[in-house]
Amino acid sequence: MTQPLVGIIGGSGLYQMDALHDAQEQRISTPFGDPSDVLVTGSVHGVRVAFVARHGRGHRLLPSEVPYRANIHALKQLGVRYVLSVSAVGSLREEFKPLDMVLPDQFMDLTKRRDSSFFGNGAVAHVSMAQPVCAQVSNALARAVQSVLAAEGATGIGLHTRGTYVCIEGPQFSSQAESHWYRSMGAGVIGMTNMPEAKLAREAQMAYATLAMVTDYDCWHPVEAHVTANLALANLMQNAGRAQKVVAEAIRLLGAEQPASSAHSALQTALVTQPDAMAPDVRARLAALLNG
Repeated sequence: MTQPLVGIIGGSGLYQMDALHDAQEQRISTPFGDPSDVLVTGSVHGVRVAFVARHGRGHRLLPSEVPYRANIHALKQLGVRYVLSVSAVGSLREEFKPLDMVLPDQFMDLTKRRDSSFFGNGAVAHVSMAQPVCAQVSNALARAVQSVLAAEGATGIGLHTRGTYVCIEGPQFSSQAESHWYRSMGAGVIGMTNMPEAKLAREAQMAYATLAMVTDYDCWHPVEAHVTANLALANLMQNAGRAQKVVAEAIRLLGAEQPASSAHSALQTALVTQPDAMAPDVRARLAALLNG
């Protein structure tokens, strides 16, 4: 079977890919445990893809309970080179309106309880996160959003191609003091799941980008309602069908273009412990990452 080229990590509201043909469930074990759910492989526009529901089908896992390392490693084991992450976010900027789509280009990691690296326990690496998002994959998402909005004749839906995503531990939403603090740091959107996901994708040498769907104004806004789970999910479901179309079009573009990405060689300048200095069990644990 041809290896999947593109991996999709579906967040809240995106628990399956409607455009997936010849879908097959893959139960994959990794050195870092089991993924959130079975991975589903198939084709979209003739491009082989692999899909995993970040929170599991039925939304069973809190953000802190998501097995981020296992999810990313499972995609790597299948041969994925590009990762599209779909996430619900709150807005920290007036111009990022609910139902808008944001393509973050920076992250702030304020999580506290998550394993954020495949390395350690016998192997050391320090990947660069200066530019945590692959510009080529983000560009494919931007063109996909523009194409879908034009085809729908959608008006009033904004696309923002830059912004900083601040990732908090959750599962509680922010206090107003925290929300204002994040704004003062220059953050544009807030979520609970893209870290350490983006870090792990870089360590796995996969090109990663996020499609962030704005559902609310968090709790900083002086007029708009403070975020609740019901409010966020209601707005998210309005955008779910559009997100499906955007991801499908981005997959088509990536399949046709297969852009080179610096992420694909991230470990070349990151490894401190060279493979021949690693114990055999350590090399075995990291084999999928070290083999490109």
